[in-house]
Amino acid sequence: MVSAAGFKDDVAVRIDGGTPLSAALIENVRTLCDRAEDGDLPGLVVIGVGGVPADGWTRGLSVDIVSKWERVLRRLERLNVPTVAVASGDCGGPAADVMLATDFRIATPDTRLIVSVDQEATWPGMSLYRLARQVGPDRIRQAALLGVPIDATEARQLGLIDEVAADPAPALAALAERASGIAGKELAIRRQLIFDASRTAFEDALGAHLAACDRALRRVTTS
Repeated sequence: MVSAAGFKDDVAVRIDGGTPLSAALIENVRTLCDRAEDGDLPGLVVIGVGGVPADGWTRGLSVDIVSKWERVLRRLERLNVPTVAVASGDCGGPAADVMLATDFRIATPDTRLIVSVDQEATWPGMSLYRLARQVGPDRIRQAALLGVPIDATEARQLGLIDEVAADPAPALAALAERASGIAGKELAIRRQLIFDASRTAFEDALGAHLAACDRALRRVTTS
């Protein structure tokens, strides 16, 4: 999936944040999830993201479309394969949504993460939730409440981006090498344990972690 020669031909799909949220865009991501789950995308699932919505982007948008979009993002977030977003330029709207739902993020130096603004305020979609969960509410207030862009350097410091690189290809190749041999189902279990950690007490989390440990030990025994 990823080659050191360049990333442009290795992306599974490109998400343009300037494209209006629509059934077609939802189907695009759903098809990507289908391909990943069917084993058509071995290794890393690489998604190119960039672009921001134009003024008035919420006109004609329905809650039904937003709900379907959020559900397909949740599916992307739970895939049994590692996902990585390659971001460039201003990244908002659907592009930012997808980036925040991936496991790993690589960005070019000119990248800025932007919480989109509608006519009156920032958009209250699940990107706000993911930002707060991944970084903490105190550190993203200006971005979440005022739409202040987060540039690549700050995003790296906040942990929203794993690496800033003018040429993402070497970083992608290194990430692909690290991810090789990682079982998809096991990766999904570890990811879920991480998701649950911030909202689950130690005593409540212990059972799930022990179950995962038992599963890992059984796999070692059977192999």
